[in-house]
Amino acid sequence: MWNVRKAAVIGAGVMGSAIAAHLANAGVPCLLLDLEGLAAKGIVRLKETKPSPLYDPSFVTRIKAGELDRDLGLLSECDWVIEAVSEKLDVKHSVWSRIDSVWKPGMIVSSNTSGLSINEITSVCSEACRRNAMVTHFFNPPRYMKLLEIVPCRDTDAQAVADVERFCRDRLGKGVVMAKDTPNFIANRIGTYAMLVTLQAMEKHGLSVEEVDAVTGPLLGRPNSATFRTLDLVGLDTFLHVCRNVRENIEDPVEAAAFAAPAIVEDLVSKGWLGEKSGGGFYRKDDSARGKDRIQVLDPYTMTYSPRSKITSPALEAAKMAKGTMGKIQALLEVADDNRLAAFAREVMEAALCYSADKLGEIADNAIQIDQAMKWGFNWEKGPFETWDALGVTETVARLDARGVAVPAPVAAMLDKGSTSFYTRKAGSLFHYLRGEYKAVEERPDELSLRKLRERGKTIFVGDGASLIDLGDEVACLEFHSPHNAIGPGILSAIRQASEEVDRNWRGLVIANEGRNFCVGANLMLLLMEAENGEWEEIDLIIREFQMSMKSLRILPRPVVAAPHRMTLGGGVEACLPADRIIFAAETYFGLVETGVGLIPAGGGCLAAAVMAQERAGAAGIEDVTSPISQLFETIAMAKVSESGYDAKRLGYWREGDTVVIYEEARIAEAKRTVLELDRRGYTVPPVNRQVTVGGREAATLLKLGVSSMRRSGYISDHDVRIAGKLADVLTGGDVPAGTVVSEEYLLDMERAAFLSLCGEPLTQARMRQMLATGKPLRN
Repeated sequence: MWNVRKAAVIGAGVMGSAIAAHLANAGVPCLLLDLEGLAAKGIVRLKETKPSPLYDPSFVTRIKAGELDRDLGLLSECDWVIEAVSEKLDVKHSVWSRIDSVWKPGMIVSSNTSGLSINEITSVCSEACRRNAMVTHFFNPPRYMKLLEIVPCRDTDAQAVADVERFCRDRLGKGVVMAKDTPNFIANRIGTYAMLVTLQAMEKHGLSVEEVDAVTGPLLGRPNSATFRTLDLVGLDTFLHVCRNVRENIEDPVEAAAFAAPAIVEDLVSKGWLGEKSGGGFYRKDDSARGKDRIQVLDPYTMTYSPRSKITSPALEAAKMAKGTMGKIQALLEVADDNRLAAFAREVMEAALCYSADKLGEIADNAIQIDQAMKWGFNWEKGPFETWDALGVTETVARLDARGVAVPAPVAAMLDKGSTSFYTRKAGSLFHYLRGEYKAVEERPDELSLRKLRERGKTIFVGDGASLIDLGDEVACLEFHSPHNAIGPGILSAIRQASEEVDRNWRGLVIANEGRNFCVGANLMLLLMEAENGEWEEIDLIIREFQMSMKSLRILPRPVVAAPHRMTLGGGVEACLPADRIIFAAETYFGLVETGVGLIPAGGGCLAAAVMAQERAGAAGIEDVTSPISQLFETIAMAKVSESGYDAKRLGYWREGDTVVIYEEARIAEAKRTVLELDRRGYTVPPVNRQVTVGGREAATLLKLGVSSMRRSGYISDHDVRIAGKLADVLTGGDVPAGTVVSEEYLLDMERAAFLSLCGEPLTQARMRQMLATGKPLRN
């Protein structure tokens, strides 16, 4: 089986360096080559880039800089060579000729081109090299963008393609789609067309930049960046290059005309207004202004900037009130004959759907590849063919016919066969329409989908905020599904119910979900309402239930494995720390952030930190827990959040046996496998009541001295000092001698008392209100 023991990237620009960084993220030693001195500069840039291309800063040591002329021979040591030089065919030919001169059997060579023909690129290579050559188009930035398009040339060996697909998925965590050797491949072809028809419809309907972005964002299932913010991020000069690449390389003159450069974009580029990289494009920042007025928007009709204004429209407000994205789109379609914004929305959406269907078979073999490319590459909520189905294929065709819009041939052919959807479900399995019949969508054994399991009747129970799902092999999964997966009474009740059920009937428990984020913390709105009403007994009861629920996970006499992903904050962390193991997704942002809203962790988070400090002191052969508790105190007091799953180790949250999964779709399956392995090895039932050695008043004094120093330096406020002081007391056991052994109930009582005290502080309540209103912390 092909494996990448060492890789090379040729081209140390922004993209090439970031690809090398992601190979390093996956543990692959990488040689970065360019002209003299450029590779070293590329590595320096990686260390400075925010957000970081690296999961952990130390991973940069896996990248070695080199010079292409001097170190060409080192490529023969590599299993995979990725060319990432400029998008000019003559430059690529020069590099590929050099690669071919040192090519060895088994070496895969790929180009990171965003749209040039791989057959043309490899025309300068030997047949043996071409059999191992393909496009591997990483979307930028490679760490954060899931999509990777693979495009083989006409001579590429099928096994080479399969090997690269497997490696990019399993080791690099990519969502891989197979594209054909056509201009701009899949995502950029459709995405660019969608942008162009939006610009054309904008001019037709006389809309402003803000009106277009108000329609073409989440209302249509597109990202918040909508149209013009996305163009600014991409770069307007880059957008023109992509348009030109299609226009100059397709034979259909009508389609080529559709990719004509928009006059407004050409005008902006001629002025040097390229988007974010030049300081402004359709939007810009005015540093002399304050607040929202800092962001100015372009009037494309006068080419002047002015502060943004809020777009209001009865049609848009009605759509926002509809349930789900498809409900919002349907609401717009219902008034499209009478409202210009809704008419614009219908026009741009249906144009994208029709173009995608027209290209089916030309740019990709099936609808799945196109749908995944648009979801992973452009962050569309649904792919175009999923949208066809959700809106109804026959209903959409009827709307097109009514307005005299041509129905795409693949859609007409499907309807003629008596099929009315691109996807269908049979016996819980998904099928897709392909050349006149439905074929099963391949399901990978290393992936577990909670949604699919629910559809197959594998739900054990459904609670208010969480459910228990049968993962198979006598392993259950507790899935949160409250709004934002925030922990409230419903989830706490489900945790206790799940603990009892798993204790009686299952081999172990996984805690995981497939929400946008694992858990954003406790239900802050509920806590604030109770605090403002002075319901202290009610808050005390809520926190007691939180602590009891977390303890039920910790003492469960079955293995428990948590599998967090994305935002895992506050109470979400406290739901993971009782587990025997944590399987982090690579993109996990993990942290106890309660101090940001004027509180401290009180769902067992402080207790867990004290226990970890005790364990680390024991592992180091020392009795004094001051040093390990100091690190955790700083992490919690400053509400630090990891920048990746790996970064949780730097913050002190990592325990022995915890691990990271880069391919996120395998996260739940890996958690299940870990449960079974813990069970197979003979699971040791945890103690019901732990004894904890604490640092006492001496350690608390030391921690508070650091806090006082920060206050004198002006870094924190008096209220921050008050919060940190209470946190220090809880983590160290309070006013007891160093080395005192206390019960976990003692520390839980301290947590709860400190939490209640802070809830009563007006400054804390102000922080809570600010967070709920803006999503940003208040420093008061």
